[in-house]
Amino acid sequence: MGAVVSCIQSVFHAIGSCLMGIVNAIGSVLHAIISGIVTVIDVLISCLTCGYCGNRKRRGTRSAV
Repeated sequence: MGAVVSCIQSVFHAIGSCLMGIVNAIGSVLHAIISGIVTVIDVLISCLTCGYCGNRKRRGTRSAV
């Protein structure tokens, strides 16, 4: 009787590990997608606020040597 219970426990443990692997994979994919969206929005905001691609004019400063 103990062997049957042990076998059933092992099956449930394997199923649980498989499900947790699937959940972790989905979480990793969502994390990557959200990070990408945040990066794109950060670039757009930086661009719209004259961060580096706006109409900002650079003035040359020369140091006296």
